Amino acid sequence: MIIAAAQFPSVPGDIEVNAARMAALVGEAADRGAGLVAFSELALTHYDLRLIAADPVGMTVTEEDARLAPVREACRAAGIAAVVNAAGRAREGAAGPTISSFVLGPGGALLTRYDKRHLSGEERKLFTPGGADGRFMLGGVRFALATCLDSSFPEVPARAAADGCGVYLASAFHDSAERVERYAELARDSGLQVLLANGTGTGSCGPACGLSGGWLPTGERVAAAGEWSGPAPGDGAELVPSDVCDSAELVLTDVRDRITLMADPAIAAIPVKECGEPLVDIRTAAPTLLVAKDRHDARGDFAHLRQGVLQRLLAAQELLPDGLRLQIVEGYRPPALQHRYFEEYVEELRTAFPERQPQRLHQDASRYVSPPEIAPHSAGGAVDLTLVTADGDEVDMGTPINASPEESNGACYTGAPDLPPAARTHRRVLTAALTAAGLVNYPTEWWHWSYGDRYWALATGADHALYGPMELEGE
Repeated sequence: MIIAAAQFPSVPGDIEVNAARMAALVGEAADRGAGLVAFSELALTHYDLRLIAADPVGMTVTEEDARLAPVREACRAAGIAAVVNAAGRAREGAAGPTISSFVLGPGGALLTRYDKRHLSGEERKLFTPGGADGRFMLGGVRFALATCLDSSFPEVPARAAADGCGVYLASAFHDSAERVERYAELARDSGLQVLLANGTGTGSCGPACGLSGGWLPTGERVAAAGEWSGPAPGDGAELVPSDVCDSAELVLTDVRDRITLMADPAIAAIPVKECGEPLVDIRTAAPTLLVAKDRHDARGDFAHLRQGVLQRLLAAQELLPDGLRLQIVEGYRPPALQHRYFEEYVEELRTAFPERQPQRLHQDASRYVSPPEIAPHSAGGAVDLTLVTADGDEVDMGTPINASPEESNGACYTGAPDLPPAARTHRRVLTAALTAAGLVNYPTEWWHWSYGDRYWALATGADHALYGPMELEGE
């Protein structure tokens, strides 16, 4: 998955103009292949504490605020997420407003709200500190949220790493290149990949320097926006909407290496509370779903799924645009067959990369074939599928179904960069429908979707899986 930091000087106090610009940047980021875009600290109002203090109702928002509608709709239309940092209306029972990151998902709904925990002296006069860390899952990656001063406390990224996060998203209003450069050390010390969305323009604390960017866990900087140099404080210059549009900038970085793979111990650690739901034959139980004609096995195992998965596929098909439908390629896979597939792929990788150690081969194989002990297909909870036209003709999805990472050069990843526009659009359409129906994607394979299995539990935060490995009756 590609993620982006958006750097632009907000118009002080004009939430409507800033939200519209954010919506445009969400669309631009999506066009460049991003699956998430993050904005700087208090980007919705600009970092001007005096304006917020003068109008604490008008300058604060909740997740349902109508003024955020353009951003929500842009996320829905583009199929990507956005991290909008704003003055958050006080939560019920809280002493006052907060500096909050509202994470809007690809469907426009709120994924989480994080309230800044460490406030500066001036901020404490107006805002209430948050009491919990910010975490969310997207595209198989666990993200940590932080805002400006949070990142000065080493325990913040340390907790994120201990919680299994792979990427650290920071919204800030830093004033110097020296302060921005500290994120390299943060990345190195924590082992996290870092994305910073920093502000520009002059705020109540002085000017922000821009220089938004991304750092690898090694500390290497891999993306950088320009340094802001604008009007000096007190020279009478004001930002107007055209200035905001002209000086906006996006920086992008690839976080595919931070995806939680099937081989991760966190997956195996999720308990299974088998619900006893039966496997049903798609061909007879849901004849409106198209099953690929070129798939066969003696018993028709491939055409079976858990009943709950099948119901959600039917719901997803109803959400597709006219002229498109789902085509099922493979559902249930007997445990013995799953074991054979996994071992064959491990051997293929061992032949291609003889220098790799067994643990690395096991991990790499899990990008493409699940380890047998936790395999979603063997639980009847996973399905490999694609989009076709109403007449059953294939559409461009970027790679053939079941293309490996090696043969596709990584294009099999759902959020792969540099896809043809048609393929990216089709993947977004597929993702929107299946996500809305309650399924989750394994992000190394655009065609693999599941419900009720361990990976679904990880992605949704469920405390247990519903389906464990089973044998089809009669085997």
